[in-house]
Amino acid sequence: MSWSDTNPEKVILVGCELKSPQKKNWFKQSSLSLEESIDELASLAITAGVSVSGRLTQQRDRYDPTFLIGKGKIRLLKTVLKQNKANTVIFDDNLSPAQQRNIEKFLDCKVLDRTQLILDIFAYRAATREGKLQVELAQLNYMLPRLAGRGIELSRLGAGLGTRGPGETKLETDQRKIHQRIYKIRKELEQVRIHRRLHRSFRKSVPVPIVSLVGYTNAGKSTLFNALTNDNTLASKQLFATLDPLLRRLQLPSGRKIILSDTVGFISKLPATLISAFRATLEEIGESQLILHVIDGSSSRAEQQRGAVVHVLKDLGVMTKPHIEIFNKTDLLGYSFQSTQDKVWVSALQKQGISTLLKRIDELITDDPIVKAKFLVDRHRGELLSRIFSRGKVINCDYRNKQVMVEIEAPRSFLKKIESQQLKNNNNFETK
Repeated sequence: MSWSDTNPEKVILVGCELKSPQKKNWFKQSSLSLEESIDELASLAITAGVSVSGRLTQQRDRYDPTFLIGKGKIRLLKTVLKQNKANTVIFDDNLSPAQQRNIEKFLDCKVLDRTQLILDIFAYRAATREGKLQVELAQLNYMLPRLAGRGIELSRLGAGLGTRGPGETKLETDQRKIHQRIYKIRKELEQVRIHRRLHRSFRKSVPVPIVSLVGYTNAGKSTLFNALTNDNTLASKQLFATLDPLLRRLQLPSGRKIILSDTVGFISKLPATLISAFRATLEEIGESQLILHVIDGSSSRAEQQRGAVVHVLKDLGVMTKPHIEIFNKTDLLGYSFQSTQDKVWVSALQKQGISTLLKRIDELITDDPIVKAKFLVDRHRGELLSRIFSRGKVINCDYRNKQVMVEIEAPRSFLKKIESQQLKNNNNFETK
């Protein structure tokens, strides 16, 4: 169903692949076949609320500079549009401004490419002020070079897919005003970055490590986030269900606490304009001590999806950080795998393998090390004893008349707090 009505737009999907190995774009490294890429485009289109009426693909020695696809195919596409009573065409590859204008003029219908489709989904899903600003910036930067000579086309395109976010009326204004809007958004987003930087500085003063969840869209990050934190974040089968970053505190088996961050999902051919616009959000990944890369273990395209995420992480310069690959959705496989040091198999939905994952996270977090300590605590101090038992691993507990000798393993920061309380009450304290 469409975002706004019960009569979704009917679209035809178009994909073009080069026969030769001259595939210069980075996303070709993900090795998605033409059909697989079109399947993914169909999922994106359905997420955007439109009806896929047909698809058309072509392999060529080189892209046609006028229509991307060949002249014979563009004529066939016009026939397919008429037969299916479709009113929109979505290309799987990015179109140049000239190509988009030429195709719209020839077909006399709305034409979008993969980037515009993803931006449209992001515009609808953005919930926070920051998210909306980031999407609008990406849309304006993408549409700016496409404005020249598009007055007639924009008037004909109408509402619906491809006009969310900054919208048609803003894009019909002159370039000077758009440049002014871009400048204003960048200033506001810079304030967001400064605000985040201050928050990070505060978090560093109180050492709580950040652990970031990353992964291909629909890999199950939000479901895993909920399983780890007992939260009720939206978990959906739709692509890009999570757009705005989420932060929650999580206590590890050792008693140490971390901040778990859920980020936007990645995808093949992720628009560069989006990566740039979401810089403030993605900086959280760079501040992480550990990265959890969630992979849909049940997908036949798991390796390709993994490659697409790894490429973005390399671009962000964070692949040198410690990371764990988490293969999710094992409940859909019908058989189990043995987790290793760098790979953990889980079912976030069934909460299987969560304890193994938490233990592995605990092993890789280096901040606030676990140390041994002994406390001699008055028995009447039940609240303090309860805190010690809840945050530390009890090694030995010896009751002595009106006092209790407790030997535990716990985070150093926690033991320092207990030590200060003990000294105030003239109780004994000893660390190893």
